[in-house]
Amino acid sequence: MDIIGSRAIIIGGASGMARATATRIVDGGGAVAILDREESAGADVAAELNGSWHPCNVLDFEGIEVVIAEAVEALGGLDIAVNTAGGGKAGRTVGREGPFSLDDFRSVIDLNLIGTFNTNRLCAWHMSKNEPNEDEERGVMINTASIAAFEGQIGQVAYTAAKAGVAGMTLTMARDLGTLGIRVNTIAPSLFATGLTARVTEDRAENLTKDAAFPKRMGRPDEYGRLAIAIIENPMLNGDTIRLDGGQRFSPR
Repeated sequence: MDIIGSRAIIIGGASGMARATATRIVDGGGAVAILDREESAGADVAAELNGSWHPCNVLDFEGIEVVIAEAVEALGGLDIAVNTAGGGKAGRTVGREGPFSLDDFRSVIDLNLIGTFNTNRLCAWHMSKNEPNEDEERGVMINTASIAAFEGQIGQVAYTAAKAGVAGMTLTMARDLGTLGIRVNTIAPSLFATGLTARVTEDRAENLTKDAAFPKRMGRPDEYGRLAIAIIENPMLNGDTIRLDGGQRFSPR
């Protein structure tokens, strides 16, 4: 998929890895629609990138359908969807005060897994209406898991389950959408300097990344963006979950 002339929805695009990806798409000649929470910096980011701004809540499963349709209309179509929306709530399966809250577990699954699938199915529907390019391709979707999907730490049971679900559905969804010429890939980052982790002290960051092979530091948002662009541009990348972690494997704690 060529970046030049492409039309991309960026979910979580007001900051971090999604914003870095949006910037690279625009720098490469594409257009973006920024989707993020009302209270985010999404309006400013969209203005900076000459894109459109669409406040939303991915947990509003019906409302997001309307927002995505509006974003597609603003773009004049949809070729690329990137989703980094997510988060977790820490807690052991059984803690000092009892078992982990089932409501909290469900909320993490809803945000990371159900939210991702919901936006994927909606974006794929819009992509399916495209005329295929010379590679018979109609669209590319990039989701975000975590290396916690593979070696979650103590207290990450809900987050691990959700991100493992995102990684697990990648190949199946790619197979589902293969006849339509829509590719699906997932990026599984380690710790990146985004959100709360962007304020982590240097000493704390060094301790958190001591198990990495190289580089022994937190990832930078643009490094996610660079991988996202590589996925978009390479038609043979499909159905894969790609670790972006400097060779890090999480220890139990």
